Amino acid sequence: MTKAEVISQIAEDTGIEKVDVQQVVEAFFTVVKDTIKNGENIYVRGFGSFIVKKRARKIARNISRNTSIEIPEHFIPHFKPSKQFIDEVKDTIKTGVVA
Repeated sequence: MTKAEVISQIAEDTGIEKVDVQQVVEAFFTVVKDTIKNGENIYVRGFGSFIVKKRARKIARNISRNTSIEIPEHFIPHFKPSKQFIDEVKDTIKTGVVA
């Protein structure tokens, strides 16, 4: 499902204009990006967490040149679904019933 399809689905389900829904969705993504860039986490109860993960420094190999390179420590964005969300997906797939 694309962002445009999500916007259309929300507009259809709520009866709110697509333009208004698009502004809210874009604002949500902007808040998530800016918060993660600042090194903060976002917790949405019942859905999941948008967190910043630290990757430690490591030595990697360039196989084509047979050399070692150092990859410095860095941070990456990560989404961790909540246990409730995971259970709902498992139950849906197990029973074969899609909501």
